[in-house]
Amino acid sequence: MLCLSGRYRGGVTPFDDTSGPDFGAGDSATPPPLTMEERAGVLDDLAELEVFRTLLEPTGIKGIVVDCPDCDEEHHVDWALMQANLRQLLDEGQTGRHEPPFDPDPDDYVSWDYASGYADGVAAAAERDEPTGQHGAGGSGRHARED
Repeated sequence: MLCLSGRYRGGVTPFDDTSGPDFGAGDSATPPPLTMEERAGVLDDLAELEVFRTLLEPTGIKGIVVDCPDCDEEHHVDWALMQANLRQLLDEGQTGRHEPPFDPDPDDYVSWDYASGYADGVAAAAERDEPTGQHGAGGSGRHARED
């Protein structure tokens, strides 16, 4: 699995379910809380996910594709479910099981790395196209208004 940013402890990802019935009775139902570093990583991922969704959803991309190490298959996760998984990981330290979409079109999903590269490319193009000396009032681009 891509682990989004690869920051989760012990391989815990937004798709793991340590409380599932197939884990045995000896496992703890409550995971240890995330460390401050792990929480910061999840918050960063939530912010990045929002950027990815804002940029890619209008182009027809429905979400993120994730390689699952447990079943050696790709999981197609829509934007809302990915956000919910990250929020649950942040709040509870784990995520529950979720039903995958039925017969997803792989062309409708991109990897986290692809989405990150796409966002970096859009940001670089915006910086390149921003008129010099136009920061503040009257310019175009993301720094045009700083109210």
